[in-house]
Amino acid sequence: MCLAVPGKVISISESDDPILRTGKVSFGGIVKEVNLAYVPEAQVGDYVIVHVGFAISKLDEAEAQKVFEYLREMGELGELESPAPPS
Repeated sequence: MCLAVPGKVISISESDDPILRTGKVSFGGIVKEVNLAYVPEAQVGDYVIVHVGFAISKLDEAEAQKVFEYLREMGELGELESPAPPS
C-alpha cells in the first residue's frame, strides 16, 4: 500500500533548477532526502506530506503530530526505516 506521510523539513539544498530542489525531512526521527519541487514555498521547520520521495503539500504541526500518532498505533512507521545491511 502506498502512503503519504508527514515529515518536518530540517534542511534544504537549493538549486538553480527548481525541479531539483531537495531537502532532508525527518519522519519522527528517520531522516530521508526528499524532492521539494512541488512545494516551492516550503521552508526549514515546515511540515510536508511526502509520497514516494516527493513533498506534495504543506500541513501544520498539530495535524502532522496526529498522523504520526495514528501511524505509531498502526505500526506503520517501521516502513520508513532503511533495511539493515546484509551481514
